Amino acid sequence: MKIIKWTVFITCLGIVIGGQTQAQSPTHRQSALFSLDDQTLQGQMIPQSSQDLCAVANKTKQYLDKGPNYDATANQAGIVAQFGVDFKRVKQTLAFICQVQQQDKQAKRTSRLADIEFINQHFDFIRWLPDKKQVAQFSANKPLLQKIPDDKILLTKYYVKLAQGSPIKTPKTPYALYSLPIDEQDLTIEQADSKKDSLIRYRYTKQQVLTGILDQNQWATPLLWLSRQDLEDTLMQGTAKVDTDFGSRFFNVHRNNGIGYERGLKKEQQKRYWYFKETPSPLGYGKDAGYKIPVFPFAAVAGDIDFFGLGKLFMLSHDNQHRLAVLADTGGAFVDNQYQLDFLGGYFKNWQDYVKTYRHFPDYFDARILLLKDKDAHE
Repeated sequence: MKIIKWTVFITCLGIVIGGQTQAQSPTHRQSALFSLDDQTLQGQMIPQSSQDLCAVANKTKQYLDKGPNYDATANQAGIVAQFGVDFKRVKQTLAFICQVQQQDKQAKRTSRLADIEFINQHFDFIRWLPDKKQVAQFSANKPLLQKIPDDKILLTKYYVKLAQGSPIKTPKTPYALYSLPIDEQDLTIEQADSKKDSLIRYRYTKQQVLTGILDQNQWATPLLWLSRQDLEDTLMQGTAKVDTDFGSRFFNVHRNNGIGYERGLKKEQQKRYWYFKETPSPLGYGKDAGYKIPVFPFAAVAGDIDFFGLGKLFMLSHDNQHRLAVLADTGGAFVDNQYQLDFLGGYFKNWQDYVKTYRHFPDYFDARILLLKDKDAHE
């Protein structure tokens, strides 16, 4: 039989795209690490696609519009509530991004989102300092954590990596990405959660799945086959783009085996295993694969959504150069993590290409949450 090789792009170096967090009752926590910042920012905005920024902002707002009954963790003001900001203003901020982008496009002018004076005029700033007490818990043998300044957060980056896959199992690609097991394909996430004790998905660690037990019992359908290294990257990062003779296909995490991500363990040692689903594009946050937020490079970041609430607009600054990104994703490493964001940094064929681009990219940034000023919100 002729083996058709597929080209697979997988996110690397970041946190899970589309990762799940355990549903919790959000609380508006107080923190001295956040403060109103009334200074006028100087410098310049880094050029970026206002269209992609609008797309992430709009899709994030559409997710939030589903309401707290659908996802209470996402639908909250989060930390900005301590400054008297309600959730409505968070959504107005996202809507404003698209309003400006569409007006500028129609007028055939340069995006005003690339004008620092426009940003100063229309947004309030909340400065964020890293939680160094949290950092101290995880900084052993991690130089990037050990070196976090008192006034900057850690900005990690993830990218899209070229790998090789196959539609059938081969000696070079012996590990599968599986769709949901057969016993829950028609179950909602709530129905599945109520049947944890009986579902196949919850029975096995990643290491047990890799023995081939699902194939032996025909309990799940392979979507494609990868090498062990590429499988580990895909499980860790959560999204895959596949080029075939018939066009490109995307796969995204669907549901996992209920085992949490363990900081301090290498990816090969993690016991969590993800099942996948074909999707129309790379996806970010969503409580289940049926509805997740499309994300685009340079326009989205992952972070602690339980703490911040979904959809915060961040300004990340270094040497008076500023960029905007929407909090549209999360992952296991962001549970109780108020010192870090993960920046979706583009598409690369390999590690060497990535290093060439990001060799001089800073690891630490001034971070601010941007909120549309009241005068603009009520016009």
